[in-house]
Amino acid sequence: MNAQPSGSERRAVRWQRYQAELIEHASAHQTLDAVGTLLRVTGLVLEATGVRVPVGSVCELRTEGQPPVLAEVVGFNGDRAFLMPTGELHGLTSGARVVPRPTPQQAPRFGAEGQRWRRSEDRGLHLPMGDGLLGRVVDSHGVPMDRAGPLDRVTPAPMTRRPINAMDRDPVRRPLDTGVRAINALLTVGRGQRIGLFAGTGVGKSVLLGMMARYTEADVIVVGLIGERGREVKEFIEDILGNEGRRRSVVVAAPADSPPLVRMQGASYATAIAEHFRDRGQHVLLLMDSLTRYAMAQREIALAIGEPPATKGYPPSCFAKLPQLVERSGNGLNGVGSITAFYTVLSEGDDPQDPIADAARGILDGHIVLSRELAESGHFPAIDVERSISRVMTSVATPDHIAAARRVRQLLSKYNKARDLIQLGAYVPGHDIELDHAVRLQPQITALLQQDMHQHAPLDDSRAQLGALITQ
Repeated sequence: MNAQPSGSERRAVRWQRYQAELIEHASAHQTLDAVGTLLRVTGLVLEATGVRVPVGSVCELRTEGQPPVLAEVVGFNGDRAFLMPTGELHGLTSGARVVPRPTPQQAPRFGAEGQRWRRSEDRGLHLPMGDGLLGRVVDSHGVPMDRAGPLDRVTPAPMTRRPINAMDRDPVRRPLDTGVRAINALLTVGRGQRIGLFAGTGVGKSVLLGMMARYTEADVIVVGLIGERGREVKEFIEDILGNEGRRRSVVVAAPADSPPLVRMQGASYATAIAEHFRDRGQHVLLLMDSLTRYAMAQREIALAIGEPPATKGYPPSCFAKLPQLVERSGNGLNGVGSITAFYTVLSEGDDPQDPIADAARGILDGHIVLSRELAESGHFPAIDVERSISRVMTSVATPDHIAAARRVRQLLSKYNKARDLIQLGAYVPGHDIELDHAVRLQPQITALLQQDMHQHAPLDDSRAQLGALITQ
C-alpha cells in the first residue's frame, strides 16, 4: 500500500502553493485606486475630488445605508471630476465616497469566482452580448425589461470599439428588400446603407419602422427606442413589431424619463449589439428612433458641464457625436457582415432646416422625408418622393429600374406643380402633353406609393409594378 503523506508534508505542499500564488500576484502590474469624495450636486452634474480616471470611466457613489449610484465621468476641471448619474440620486449626501468601478476580466485564481479585476486598462461599461439577446427587450444597461427571466448565452463586452478604416469597408453594391413598395421602387436601399427618416411628430414614422422590421431581408434586427414615450415602447413591440419581427430582433429601450446619459448609452448599446452580429458575418438591420433624441441628450450633458451653446442651443459636441455614432454602422470588413441603418430625425415644427436634420443629411447616405400633408390626406406611408433621395440607388439598381424611377418622379413633379390649376378647374387637356400624361397616370402612381402596414411588397414585385406603370 502507498503511504499517505504526513501532516507536515501536506502543510509544506500548501505553503509552496501559497508562495507561488503570492509571487505570481506580486509580479502582476497593480494600480492603486484613490477613492474620491462627492462635493457638489448641481442639476445633472456631480462634482467630485480625489478621482483621477479617464473620461468615460464608470464610478460608484456610495452612501452609508443606501444602494450605490452609478455615474460616468464626462469631464474634469483641475482636480475636480464631473460625473453624470445613470439612475436616481435619492439618498445621496454630501461627502459620499466616489469609487472607480473595476471591470471583471476572466482569469484563473484571482478574485471572486475566478475573476481578475482589471483597473487601469478599461474602466468603461461592459454590457451583455450574444445570441441570448434575440427576442428580448433590454434597457441601456442590458437588464431585461420583458419579465422573461435573466439573459443566458451572453457575455460582457466593452462598448468602445476601434473605428473601421474607410478603405477596408465593402462598398454598397447589393440592393436590400425593405418590403415597402415606395422605397423599393423609387428609393432603392443598398445593403450597408445609412439612411434617415425625416419627419415631424405623428406622421407615421414608427409604423414605417415596424413595416421594415417585419419585412426587410436581414438576419438580425436591432431596434433602439431612444427618448421615446414609455407608452410607445410597449405599443411598438406588441402592435407594430409583432411576434414575427420580434423573434429575430433585439430591442434596446431608453424612454424619455431616463437620464440623458442613459439615453445616449442606449443608442451606443444598440449600435454595439449590431456591430457584434455584423462582425460574426450576419446582415443586421438597425432601426434607431430617434437620432434627434440622442442629440438632445448630448445637448443636456454638454450644457450642464458648461459647454457654450452654438446653433439653436446645440453645443459643438452634439455635431461631433452624430458622425461618431452613425459611422459605426455600414458594411464591415471585406467578406464580413453589414449593418443597414435607418435613423429617424425629428424636424421641430416640420422645419427642414432644423440644425440636427441639416447635420444628419450631410452624414447619411440618403434621406426619406415623411410629409404631414400626405399623412393628413390619408396617404400612408406618407413618403414625399420628390424631397427624398437614396444616394446609393445608382449603385444597386439596374439601368432600366433607374430610368423608370426617374420617369415616375418627373410625372409626379409635373402633376404637383399643376395641382392648384387642376383643383381650380383651370386645367384644359391638350395644351401640355406631358401634363396630360401625368394626370392620366396619377391614380396608378398614388396606388404604387400607398401600402397598408400589414401588406408585404417584395422588391421584385415593386419593380415589376413600376415597369408596368411606365409602359402605360
